[in-house]
Amino acid sequence: MQKDFVESLLRSGIIEAKAGEKVAARRYLERALRLSSDHTALAEAWFWMSAINDNSSEKRTMLENALSNDMHHARARRALAMLDGKLKPDEIIDPDRFSSTDHEASPLQADRFMCPQCGARMRFAPDGQSLICEFCTSQQDLSSQAEAEEQDFLVAMATARGHNKPIATQIFRCQGCGAEFILPPETISTSCVYCESPYVVNLEESRDLIQPNGIIPHTMDPQQAFRRLESWYAKQQVGTSVELKPPRGVYLPIWTFDIGGEIEYSGFALESDRDNGQVLTKNVRVQESYPIQIDDLPIPASRNTAKHLTRLLPSFELHSTEPYDRRYLANWAAEVYSIPLANASLDARSQAFTRSKRTLPNEIARLHNLKTSSARLTIESFKLVLLPVWITEVPVEDRVELVLINGQNGIVESPATATHKAGVLHWLMDILED
Repeated sequence: MQKDFVESLLRSGIIEAKAGEKVAARRYLERALRLSSDHTALAEAWFWMSAINDNSSEKRTMLENALSNDMHHARARRALAMLDGKLKPDEIIDPDRFSSTDHEASPLQADRFMCPQCGARMRFAPDGQSLICEFCTSQQDLSSQAEAEEQDFLVAMATARGHNKPIATQIFRCQGCGAEFILPPETISTSCVYCESPYVVNLEESRDLIQPNGIIPHTMDPQQAFRRLESWYAKQQVGTSVELKPPRGVYLPIWTFDIGGEIEYSGFALESDRDNGQVLTKNVRVQESYPIQIDDLPIPASRNTAKHLTRLLPSFELHSTEPYDRRYLANWAAEVYSIPLANASLDARSQAFTRSKRTLPNEIARLHNLKTSSARLTIESFKLVLLPVWITEVPVEDRVELVLINGQNGIVESPATATHKAGVLHWLMDILED
């Protein structure tokens, strides 16, 4: 009865607030705040109290009160971001009118990586930390103690940053297989990493891209990558020996997401009670929530290699991610993401829900008619990260298999890789449960 009364007060307060009747709205909302003990209702009441308050200091306190009751209250988070200046009202998009072409691309800029000692060209060194001059061998350190910056997901999706691609970047599109790559600076000709088709680059072609937040540098040269491939192939017992094609180095994009909140679950448990010496059994409804916090859940950002890269992802040490620096792309191709942020976030949320259900308390084993909900799972932040990968194809029986090599540690992935069967089954279970 009390809960219904509080909901009625809250509903009346929201109606008055939307009608612009601030005095009446405040009266209803204050009564709801005094009488309610439900965190969801309290968060909603505090949010609407902030909406009818014109004092920025009091508004901030009310929004913080809302978030203290529900830390994932999206409208309160957005209002606080606007109050902090992280989100400008004129940047918020109308999803019914949004167009990815309603802005002008910024001027294209290309870095020239020239040696400060002799003026010769500098190339990225296989140590993963420096540029090296091709003439005098002087080095320029690229290592950084900083961490790759994460982006607020709510702010990005409320603005064009989460939907279009705001930074003009030179790209190369293969007419043979359709793959697209970020163009390394000063490049006038190149070959596709996937189909090896040679092209002269159209220097007028550019596209707006979200700039990566982080990168894991390549730490292997072509000879090291080829030796890893030979060693892996020798262990596969795939038949007669063949001449292997040298792998091609590339950076592949992934999205990573920080996810928080809770999984709500409910069901019925059998409980026994004694009445006049008789044992009576009855169904008792159980409704609980379980807190979830996942850091850097990786999702492939390229459709071309999503299946293979998904299997290889667990072998990367994502904590080694460096802040993105264009100089890391010197003499390396970097594929353009083809899976948008919004689509990837849905996949991340689904994977987080599926995996987290396995960690629910043991008490759910005694529940029947179990139901779970992901409604209170929230994506808090994201990064776009470039991963170092070597790619090639090898013949296996009557087919050709794509092979990926981790450019960070040399681990090899392919459907024929026996040593990765356990990891493949784990990821397959995730997909089937989704």
